[in-house]
Amino acid sequence: MGEVLVNQIKNKKILLSPPHLSGNEWKYIQEAIDTNWIAPLGPNVDAFEKEMASYLGVRDAVAVSSGTAAIHLALSLLDVKKGDTVFCSTLTFVASANPILYQGALPVFIDSEPETWNMSPEALERAFRDAQLSGQLPKAVIVVNLYGQSAKMEEILAICSRYEVPIIEDAAESLGSQYKGKKSGTFGQFGVFSFNGNKIVTTSGGGMLVSDDVNAIQKARFLATQAKDPAPYYEHSEMGYNYRMSNVLAGIGRAQLEVLEERVNAKRVTFLKYYKELSGLPGVRFMPELEGTLSNRWLTTLTIDEEITGISATQLIQSLADDHIEARHVWKPLHLQPLFKDAKYLSHREHTSISETLFMTGICLPSGSNMSNDEQLRVIESLKKAILQRAKMTHPISG
Repeated sequence: MGEVLVNQIKNKKILLSPPHLSGNEWKYIQEAIDTNWIAPLGPNVDAFEKEMASYLGVRDAVAVSSGTAAIHLALSLLDVKKGDTVFCSTLTFVASANPILYQGALPVFIDSEPETWNMSPEALERAFRDAQLSGQLPKAVIVVNLYGQSAKMEEILAICSRYEVPIIEDAAESLGSQYKGKKSGTFGQFGVFSFNGNKIVTTSGGGMLVSDDVNAIQKARFLATQAKDPAPYYEHSEMGYNYRMSNVLAGIGRAQLEVLEERVNAKRVTFLKYYKELSGLPGVRFMPELEGTLSNRWLTTLTIDEEITGISATQLIQSLADDHIEARHVWKPLHLQPLFKDAKYLSHREHTSISETLFMTGICLPSGSNMSNDEQLRVIESLKKAILQRAKMTHPISG
């Protein structure tokens, strides 16, 4: 019986980033059920927006159905329309750019740089110079904070300010992170967060749009609630969306927000253990943390140099899967996606695409804030085994 239990534990799948509930979610869910506030809107939604705005230090926030919806609302508020262009980080999930297409606009993708893996200020500057020469500046710039690491916001803000183009900061993965003492998601005209099931704070599904522009957030609420005019009947003068968060899900978010700092600390402890155990392996390099920033380390990510290790990122992911461990490639750059095959792309430097290299070599490791020490040791040993075995095959010791 003991052997069966050991095998069950050994074969239990370790997931990439599963939800981690605090236990206090029931309190807010029960309140919603007891008061019959289970439809969109309600006291939990109002409180979640206020609590989120207070945590971030912004003036207002609106809770919506997804981070994608929040980006879409931001683009709508900035009057992005058919034929306009929007600059966007290329190394990100497709949700960052899909709303550009919703508006009939054209994305221009900006490469990463090596110190943060995020938008390259050099490529952004070249993109702006090209746009100015063509007589069409972008309506907005969508900057993504990848895997919890803030982009070089000081440089990016300076460039965008010079051209008077607003920033939408996609902080879907970076809630709880900081850049030079200020909370991630609060640097642009709009900040966007996601509460998807795998995020550091989850409502199972949901998002938040935040800003210091209170009037803009009020307009976002209006648009997200089907743009109903203030009339004693259903009257609509503008196109709206069904984007508001439910009172039940907002209750889950309130409980999650209460333990955010604990979750950030747990993610960072997980990263540090991986780093301690694996950074000494030849050919293994971890995602950097830019000086003056604090990453929530939503996912621990690293790169594998196949020439040194003898194993590719794809092979390593499969090896981990064979040991019932979920790992993934980093995001495939959007300029390589079939959906965006005709989009313009600006590389970090001429003949140097950082995002493509990161995609080919990068791996996301299991990083759940509720992952046990034994589970993390399983991941570490599996990864070491795969790399060292392949290294012996590639560089056999003659004797």
